[in-house]
Amino acid sequence: MQCHYCDREAAYEAESDGVTVGLCDEHFQERVEELAESDELAALREQVDVEGPE
Repeated sequence: MQCHYCDREAAYEAESDGVTVGLCDEHFQERVEELAESDELAALREQVDVEGPE
């Protein structure tokens, strides 16, 4: 499978509602970093009272 964002081979695949999307290592890392900085993740952390690394 090819990466959704570029021509490289996908290292990871994600499936939702029957649609599969592939991501290469670089784009997977970018997406994880975006998620880590998102307001949605911050809100989720508050809801479940998750503490960061000490």
